[in-house]
Amino acid sequence: MNKKIKVLQLCNVDTVAKCLLLPLTDYLIKNGYDVHITCSYEHYMEKLQKQGYKIKPIKLDRKIFSLSHMRSLWQMYTFIKKEKFDIVHVHTPIAAALGRVTAKLAGTPIIIYTAHGFSFHENMPPRQRKGHVLIEKILGRCCTDMLFTQSREDMLTAIAEKIMSEKNVIWISNGIDINKFTLPPDNKLKYALGFKDTDKIIGFTGRLIKEKGIEDLLVAMKNIRKIIPEAKLLVIGRTLDSDPHSFNKKLIKTLNLENAVVFAGWQDNIPKFLSIINVFTLPTYFHEGMPRSILEAMASGKPVVATNIRGCREEVVDGITGLLVPIKDPKALSRAIIKILSDPDLAHTMGQAGRKRIEKEFDEKKVLEKELKIYQQLINEKL
Repeated sequence: MNKKIKVLQLCNVDTVAKCLLLPLTDYLIKNGYDVHITCSYEHYMEKLQKQGYKIKPIKLDRKIFSLSHMRSLWQMYTFIKKEKFDIVHVHTPIAAALGRVTAKLAGTPIIIYTAHGFSFHENMPPRQRKGHVLIEKILGRCCTDMLFTQSREDMLTAIAEKIMSEKNVIWISNGIDINKFTLPPDNKLKYALGFKDTDKIIGFTGRLIKEKGIEDLLVAMKNIRKIIPEAKLLVIGRTLDSDPHSFNKKLIKTLNLENAVVFAGWQDNIPKFLSIINVFTLPTYFHEGMPRSILEAMASGKPVVATNIRGCREEVVDGITGLLVPIKDPKALSRAIIKILSDPDLAHTMGQAGRKRIEKEFDEKKVLEKELKIYQQLINEKL
């Protein structure tokens, strides 16, 4: 590389920048790229800046239709035009749409979009789905040089729907640093959270919104505890300031689960928390790409119960590394969790199978190498 390539990573909020984009950002910097980040301020902006990351706050509303988008477009356009980025790499649906338009108008040579799960899915009303697909087609054809998909299913969908030509759609998968998830159970943490040795702990990590299935999980907990009274739920996460639909916290009292649910809030050291659970669950019906939380649980050697939607079904092998259940079905969810909690041998076998699958298919290093290879290919073609 003769000159230092200037890259902008653009997403909706700084939480996404910290939790999802730093591995790629660090890898690009390590390989000689000049990397900047743009997103809305939420919690981590100042911390990231102090760590030396070049991160600029530009407010992005996560609503599809918002008058504030015009202001965001102008701010992004002037920033991208001034900085003269060689590559603008966009993430998350609203940021990706606005970012691609502004990057195109600003004359950015290379525009890349990572679909962390398309905004459309098979459970949408057909007319609504067609509208979302049409928007992706327009943006794909006029404002995108390369589309990365984390889900193989999304890659096939993008090609089938003619969002972009097959040669411009690359399945990169998702990955984690597998070496971080080999911890023995942290009993000190377990006791500090109020759990006993006899408790069987069900883990959940993620944003606390209805679409992640947290309310279904609480209803399922009521059923689970009828069969397994020592079952407890550990919830790691919070509702982000930008989330439009938080879950109904009154459900906990209504279902008489006050002593059965522990909310740990947002945590940076996820491996420690996963080390103490018996089974992990993600009953989401959100438009997932490849949920990182499931990969982390599998890397920790835990069996997983997840909903049978894109992304989840690409990670969890039903009956081998865990169990898949229908969306919005607390009864099926409770039956699956009870099955695993009632059979320690099955739980161990599934957990070990999940760990092996992670090592083979979802190593973060392989994903980063694939992305860098495409970066270099596009640079050779367009710069």
